[in-house]
Amino acid sequence: MKKRRIKMRLLPKFVVSLTILGVVLSIFISIFSYVNTGKYLENMYAQRVVFGAKSIATMLSVDDVKAIIAPGGDQTEAYTRTVNLLNQLKKDGNITFLSLTSKDADSVTFYIDTCVPEMGDDPAAQMPYGTDVLYVDAASSPEDLQNYTIGWELYKQNVGTSQPLVTDNDYGYNYTASWPILDENGQAIAEIQYIMDMGEVRSFLNSFLYTMLGISLNIIAVAIACYILFVRHTVTRPISVLANQMERVTEAGEFQNQHVELHTGDEIESMGGSFNYMLDELENYIDNLSKITAEKERIGAELSVATQIQANMLPCIFPAFPGRDEFDIYATMHPAKEVGGDFYDFFLVDNNHLALVIADVSGKGVPAALFMVIAKTLIKNEALTGKAPQDVLAAVNNQLCENNEAEMFVTAWLGIYEISTGRLTAANAGHEYPAVKHSDGSFELYKDRHGFVLAGMEGSRYHPYEMQLRPGDTLFVYTDGVAEATDASNTLYGTDRMLTALNSCGATQPEALLNGVKEDIDHFVSDAPQFDDITMLCLQIKSVGDDDVAMDSITVPAELDELQTVQEFVERHLKAAGCPAKAEIAIQVAVEELYVNIAHYAYAPDHGEATISCGIKGAPRTAIIRFEDAGKPFNPLEKEDADTSLDAEEREIGGLGILMVKRSMDHISYEYRDGKNILTIQKEL
Repeated sequence: MKKRRIKMRLLPKFVVSLTILGVVLSIFISIFSYVNTGKYLENMYAQRVVFGAKSIATMLSVDDVKAIIAPGGDQTEAYTRTVNLLNQLKKDGNITFLSLTSKDADSVTFYIDTCVPEMGDDPAAQMPYGTDVLYVDAASSPEDLQNYTIGWELYKQNVGTSQPLVTDNDYGYNYTASWPILDENGQAIAEIQYIMDMGEVRSFLNSFLYTMLGISLNIIAVAIACYILFVRHTVTRPISVLANQMERVTEAGEFQNQHVELHTGDEIESMGGSFNYMLDELENYIDNLSKITAEKERIGAELSVATQIQANMLPCIFPAFPGRDEFDIYATMHPAKEVGGDFYDFFLVDNNHLALVIADVSGKGVPAALFMVIAKTLIKNEALTGKAPQDVLAAVNNQLCENNEAEMFVTAWLGIYEISTGRLTAANAGHEYPAVKHSDGSFELYKDRHGFVLAGMEGSRYHPYEMQLRPGDTLFVYTDGVAEATDASNTLYGTDRMLTALNSCGATQPEALLNGVKEDIDHFVSDAPQFDDITMLCLQIKSVGDDDVAMDSITVPAELDELQTVQEFVERHLKAAGCPAKAEIAIQVAVEELYVNIAHYAYAPDHGEATISCGIKGAPRTAIIRFEDAGKPFNPLEKEDADTSLDAEEREIGGLGILMVKRSMDHISYEYRDGKNILTIQKEL
């Protein structure tokens, strides 16, 4: 049964396709002939009608016409003579309607309306002499009325119709031409109205169309039948032989000595030869395929092991630091292939500093994974020496540039978080902007300054920046696989959708936050394939070293007169803590310098208030003094340090006080939050 279906499949396609082609050609030929014949006949009859009206109008005597249209004209010899002439012309020319009329703006007046009974004319329908017919009564449609109006306009101009007026209504399909009879002054006094019934022409054309269609269909049917016999003998039968042989080979599963013999002298014979060659080669291919399959299974097993090794190289045990309550951290990496080029890392540099790394190696697969191992190891080794982030990236960049013949590169973001103060120092080597959410706000991109990618150019320098994190703040870093995820129409997921997904998760734990973003990406991408690794890392701050310190505060007008009040407030807390005299002097000098700056510049030329907070934390005992003002935003830490190697006359004014504070205090930090400048200094007692 299956063999018969294969045999009959190709021939019916030929039959159906050729039948459709034949019908289309027949219809096209018939319509083409119909249209061209119709145009020819219409032009021929149009010329006949116009020429006939003009000839008859020219033939009539002007004096006879004047006598006919004069009162009592139907009693004159001219009337009898003209009626006989027009009836004879109507009969000889097989004219449908022939009349002598005159026109005005609203109606037409009939003086002679020919009637030849042997032509089938009904005397009862003949217009009597002098009958005046309104255009609106005679017209059966707006188109007819338009034709009457056109006829009147021509009559006024003393000219006839150059083309017949066509009417197609209840009275039939007619061509109408009129030609004026002019007096000695060239003015129209009457006109000949010549009407030809085109119904027979239309019937002839319809009959012609059906005849042409029938002839075309018969001719093409015979041609198709002959062509089908030819195709069956030269095409479908050899192909059936080839198909049957292929089916036998498929069922037997043997490829040797299964040749097919075809002698058509065309491409089918060549196809048969190719089929025989394919059978000869197929046995060798199956042997090779078995070997390749075994090799592929071996490679797949090795890639599976490599995937597991790479996953184990990244921190994957959570919670990562069970003994640390100051922060919570979570990270994920979803490779686009078995192994990826993205990586993240986090580790304690010492008891007070947490290193955070996220990076993306160019390329995919095994080469990127190998380069990732090298880059991750180098970054961690350099960071564990205690170097600043910018120095770590610079050192790793130079090492990766050595013997980088594959010309691969790495984008990386490295941050060192100081647990005791909440200060994050970071540097960016061409990586994505981090996203930060403060406890009282929403996630926003922190647009840091990018350096060049790692392994891109030896000697590249990277710019550090600081960020103050407080309890409830969240840091989110990621690779470009997040923002550049695409759906089936190649629309990018983008950072705007990422921020929306982050903010919609609310104040959730890092693990739930990353899972929420990944679910949103998967929903956006839907069935589209993943083209890049998707890696994310989230740090949430639980507490900062001085958060539990009891801080006492005073608020004073930001004026120099209040300096003594501020210093007495600080002195009281220092003495209560048993602060050594040397440390107290250093703190008081720093307090004076910072408060005076606020009094002089924060609100100038207006006035405002300053809040000074003081507290002591233990192990080791450290004095913490915080200055807050709502004045103009100003970060003194960004001001370039004064060059103390120059003479006093050569140095620019200012900067020495801040430099002294930096050098005398153990730690100093600044942030602008809630419309306030917040500067904090710390000094171990």
